Amino acid sequence: MTLDYFYGQTGELFSFYRIPKALFQEQRFQSLSTDAKTLYGILLDRMSLSARNGWLDKAGRVFIIYTVQEVQDSLGCADKKATKLLRELEEYGLIERKRRGLGKPDLIYVKNFSSELSKTPYLNRDNDDSGTVQNTLQDPAKLRCNKTERNNTEVSDTDPIYSDENDWMSKRAQLEEYFSQSLEIDLLLRLCPDDREIIYQIVDLLVDTCATNRKLLHIAGDDKPAEVVCSRFMKLNADHIRFVLKCFAENSSPIRNMKQYLLASLYNAPTTMQLSYQNQTNHDLANRR
Repeated sequence: MTLDYFYGQTGELFSFYRIPKALFQEQRFQSLSTDAKTLYGILLDRMSLSARNGWLDKAGRVFIIYTVQEVQDSLGCADKKATKLLRELEEYGLIERKRRGLGKPDLIYVKNFSSELSKTPYLNRDNDDSGTVQNTLQDPAKLRCNKTERNNTEVSDTDPIYSDENDWMSKRAQLEEYFSQSLEIDLLLRLCPDDREIIYQIVDLLVDTCATNRKLLHIAGDDKPAEVVCSRFMKLNADHIRFVLKCFAENSSPIRNMKQYLLASLYNAPTTMQLSYQNQTNHDLANRR
């Protein structure tokens, strides 16, 4: 394989994970493995999206959900190594995991490597919810996530913050389970392997939208009652998602707001899919005459 050179500023056209130089230069991180440093950069990247989406606990701390399987996929490693790397970051105080049990993925708090707090032993969050907690997170340098196209959905306008964190997390978990089954995600991933990233983003968008506590949602240029929008979204099935993926692939026009494009496509999918299939049927019948 022969690769071309970079010319001028073309190297700036690509997306990159950002790994803090401090992890390589500061003495306290010298014995941290290179793979763990890379994983930290990936988790920082995902945290940027969580911050944009409002994934905050009651203390205002950003958290992410990043499973062992996602670590394996990102680094191309086995389960044992992925688990070891997460544990390594945890031992260095660079992340903190809150285990939820019942088969649910851990919540991960990516700790601020540059703060003074990160240089001292940290408290386990399970024992640290009673008092006021210092938010050590700073504004992320780059608001994008680790999945190739995930940042384009920009699911940032939803407001999934409830007065009770446990209630909100429970609601999200229920919605994730519901859409996973109703949309037959495992089947979609097998049938549409090239659309893996956007399928994940569609699920995230549906969950975030249905978990909101807003009364109105802006869909297809109009403000619609949230109950109506959520009700329609919860009636979607795998066929609707495949239709949305097909329309997305066939669309050649520039999309200025990916989130609104997907919301409108999902909201209108039942109607537009039926009309599209009816139009195709009419066209086929006309050609047979």
